[in-house]
Amino acid sequence: MSGVTILMVDDETEILKLMEIYVKNEGHTLLTASHGLEALDILKTRKVDLIILDVMMPHMDGIEACMKIREENNTPIIMLSAKSQEIDKIAGLSIGADDYVTKPFSPLELIARIKSQLRRYKQLNSQSARNDNEIQIDELVLNVASHKVTVAGAEIKLTPREFDLLHTLAINRGLVLSMDKIYTEVWNEPFMESKNTVMVHIRKLREKIEKDPQQPQYIKTVWGIGYKIE
Repeated sequence: MSGVTILMVDDETEILKLMEIYVKNEGHTLLTASHGLEALDILKTRKVDLIILDVMMPHMDGIEACMKIREENNTPIIMLSAKSQEIDKIAGLSIGADDYVTKPFSPLELIARIKSQLRRYKQLNSQSARNDNEIQIDELVLNVASHKVTVAGAEIKLTPREFDLLHTLAINRGLVLSMDKIYTEVWNEPFMESKNTVMVHIRKLREKIEKDPQQPQYIKTVWGIGYKIE
């Protein structure tokens, strides 16, 4: 898999120079930025196939940058951090990152992670292209054309609003959607302190599609941010 463009965001110049050598050896192009704001500017004008984000950076750190990117972009993201605590890993993955590598790291390990994420992303896109009318997430299947939803083969009766809500989460699989983003997309009107409306519909949807609504398999809560489908 050659000819892809990777954006690496890190304020350590030596790391950027080192990874540029390894990335070029794989036949890829490496774009670099020293903080999140610079990365966002690059993404406005360049198509990028994968993003590597350091957590600790000036101006805008990796966590905030990841959240901003995920508002409109599902490009694979690998987080880098000198911190090894589990809570840092959870924080990075919960806001939309696809993988996490702890510094100091082996360049060869990072290259392997890059290859893995690019393969996974290509497979997901290929599956989506083959069947635009159907979305499958484990045992949950949505047919967009018929508005039919099944879980483990059993049909689930949803209201049109519940289907639109589930569909919005499903097509943004892996991304954390805020309350206002969900409301704007599903209700198609400005968000006006409508958190309760979203929460009530999420609760009803979970009661229909989840085996245990208290420990949901599909619709996950990301506390303080919103919801996502894993």
